[in-house]
Amino acid sequence: MPAAPERGPGRPRKEGHDERILDAAIALIDAGDQVTVGAVVAASGVSRAALYRRWQSVTDLVAAALDRGRAPIEIDTSAGVKEGILALLFGDPRTVRGATYSEHRFRTRMALVMQNPDLQRAYWSSHVRRRRVAIRAALDEAVRRGELRDDLDLDACIDLINGVLYYQAVVRGARLDEPETRARCREAFEIAWRGMGGAARP
Repeated sequence: MPAAPERGPGRPRKEGHDERILDAAIALIDAGDQVTVGAVVAASGVSRAALYRRWQSVTDLVAAALDRGRAPIEIDTSAGVKEGILALLFGDPRTVRGATYSEHRFRTRMALVMQNPDLQRAYWSSHVRRRRVAIRAALDEAVRRGELRDDLDLDACIDLINGVLYYQAVVRGARLDEPETRARCREAFEIAWRGMGGAARP
């Protein structure tokens, strides 16, 4: 019989602990309660040691919990990159953001990260950058197909596209599922896309 693989140092992680910890943290967040190690341990039934084996700090845990329930970003470019991005941005909000990721949770996330720069940086590093990978790949494909210019700073383009949506929620205070808001964002996207596909900069 082949030898059993050697077990690394430390106790093995128990299956399901990650989910219990994250569910406890997001329940506290949704209720407007402070997320502390003690509160998460009490709500999840998981030990402090198990929690700290998974997240080095409460800030890292909250950053992970804020993404709980969000749908993964998938962009179908078979009918055109622009069409795929439009489907991502303006499809059914419940499908795009995730059936359990509510407008309330989105606004709670925005409030928390704006109040706490450490949390903002942790959320950017662990989640936002990862979620930008799919749209970056789609824009790369648009450049390859000649749909967009090849001199673009694609990270700046992502900021531009996402900024249209965040401005509505953060500055205007509009709901992203309102028809008027969606129409305004769609028009702003069309303007941005025309600029990205126009003549190269001198």
